[in-house]
Amino acid sequence: MSKDKALSYKGYHGTVKRSSESNILYGQVIGISSLISYEGKTLNELKAEFQGAIDDYFEMCKTHGETPEKPCSGGF
Repeated sequence: MSKDKALSYKGYHGTVKRSSESNILYGQVIGISSLISYEGKTLNELKAEFQGAIDDYFEMCKTHGETPEKPCSGGF
């Protein structure tokens, strides 16, 4: 992939990047201060990992009695 692409799920957005060294796809959720990252070998696997990371984030917030950060809007 020559350009960064974006994934979207439940109002959150994430990057799609490719590592030429390890031949994997990876990314992180953008627009929030929490660090949420994911990786996969295929685009479908990456999308599933991205969605799972968002779901895990919601579950972690619920478990700790915290409110999930709202992503910054703009540019999407």
